[in-house]
Amino acid sequence: MEKFIEQVRALSKRVKGLQASIMTEEATKTSVIMPFFQILGYDIFNPEEFTPEFTADVGIKKGEKVDYAIMHDGNPVILIEAKGINEVLPKHDSQLFRYFGTTTAKFAILTNGILYRFFSDLEQANKMDSDPFFEFNLFEPKEAQLQELYKFHKDSFDLDKIFSTASDLKYLNKTRAYLDTLWNDPDEDFINFVTGHIYEGKRTKAALDRFEPIIKKSMKQFINEMVNDKLNAALKSTSAEETKVEKEAELKAEIVEEPENLIVTTEEEIEGYSIVKVILHDHVDVNRIHYRDNLSYFNILLDDNIRKWLIRLGLNGSNKYIQFNDEDRTTIPIETVTDILKHQEQVIEVAERFMVK
Repeated sequence: MEKFIEQVRALSKRVKGLQASIMTEEATKTSVIMPFFQILGYDIFNPEEFTPEFTADVGIKKGEKVDYAIMHDGNPVILIEAKGINEVLPKHDSQLFRYFGTTTAKFAILTNGILYRFFSDLEQANKMDSDPFFEFNLFEPKEAQLQELYKFHKDSFDLDKIFSTASDLKYLNKTRAYLDTLWNDPDEDFINFVTGHIYEGKRTKAALDRFEPIIKKSMKQFINEMVNDKLNAALKSTSAEETKVEKEAELKAEIVEEPENLIVTTEEEIEGYSIVKVILHDHVDVNRIHYRDNLSYFNILLDDNIRKWLIRLGLNGSNKYIQFNDEDRTTIPIETVTDILKHQEQVIEVAERFMVK
């Protein structure tokens, strides 16, 4: 699906650049329409799968041809009528309408290479509907429409499934189009309907004229506030998720198991542990103070919980240090382990911070 979306968007970009040089219907077919159906997975060079100039005899008229037919088991399932890229498509095509009833096809597509109108016989069997149930604009490949378009991909095409959902899709698109119209220019019926729910007075022409700009403004405010609320919620969620991931990564880094036979707990580290216990004697039950040693530093913990490390002592190298688990992870160089006593207040502050969690 991701590859399909990338291919459609690449074709869209390419056609935008070529449009000015595509002057005829034949040029539209070869440079836009055929590549489009190739992206949909059809072998455009195999006439048993993608038939050009498909014959669709109409009544006593013989030799009537539709531009393309997508075939399955020797029968047409989709008829395609092509127009030039600069032609404005009609809502309905009489040629396609005539062809549709004489074949086994259940879908018909009218296109100028940019706009693709999909028709079926939802209203009356074997008679093409006057309105398309789905439209796709190559220059505006929206996510939801790409999802619907992919249903016509060769790998996912299911005639019965598409037909069963086509009716819902048709009226979904009509509803969206109507709402779009209301959004940009609400009609008198809508203004009258809303006014009837918010105004107790008589709905005269003057009253409706007065409420029209108010209703338009309130609609825009409502949508903007709803969008902002969604964005703020998404940003908070993203921020919380990022914080969670960072904490998990940090925790994993802290609890990496190291070979015990390489870890040597020195007398100096035990002395540092004892000094911290003395500092915290009047503030914390000393039985809650523990330590865990590893190769690079010596952890002093509350409740033997690695999430509650209070300080880290780096005493094994020439550059000795003490690190506090405060917001800034403050690290201070020291010369000897007894220098911990110079930072009693910070040791106590960190311990109290974790005692209230």
